[in-house]
Amino acid sequence: MKWQAIFFDFDGVILDSVDVKTKAFAKMFSSYGPEIEKKVVEYHMINGGVSRFEKFKYYYKHLIHKPITEKILKDLGNNFKKLALEGVLAAPFIEGTLESLEKLKKYGIPAFVATGAPDEEIKDIVKKRNLTSYFLEIHGSPRKKREIVNDIANRHGYDLTKCLFIGDAMTDYEEAQACGTQFFGIVKSLDKSPFPESTSISVKCRLMSLA
Repeated sequence: MKWQAIFFDFDGVILDSVDVKTKAFAKMFSSYGPEIEKKVVEYHMINGGVSRFEKFKYYYKHLIHKPITEKILKDLGNNFKKLALEGVLAAPFIEGTLESLEKLKKYGIPAFVATGAPDEEIKDIVKKRNLTSYFLEIHGSPRKKREIVNDIANRHGYDLTKCLFIGDAMTDYEEAQACGTQFFGIVKSLDKSPFPESTSISVKCRLMSLA
């Protein structure tokens, strides 16, 4: 099958940068004690594809039980960016990523980024990692991934049943299900796949033949 389009999450799919952001979340909430820090990390790992701002709201409401304002959200976002950006820019590629992107480019299959990272930030990261030429469009939060994917499909006339979404978290799988795309799950070596085998392709740190 020749895909009409392929949608990529970013952290854990393009770059091996999930651990960088995990450490950033842990550091930001370490002052609340080891139990809260542990719960912060667990929630982040379970909800890998969710915007950091949605995670901050959850942490404040359900873990530290404090009100959160737009100013607090903005400050948290800036702090997180400072802690994580350097690590993301230095993170290695997921094995097979560049080869797969080159193949998609060669065969003229359009690729898009749809991620939970802030829109302006992800565009800057893609540019600094010299990846811009591989993607037709690059989009991040505050829009949810399903909004991004549906918008792109509507504008370009794609049949989403003939498109592929590549992610590394169950939230990515759920977004793909909501959009009606096929799904390709990235699973790190030695980790157990969280994805239903009947509806996804689980791989060990490698993007197989996509074209």
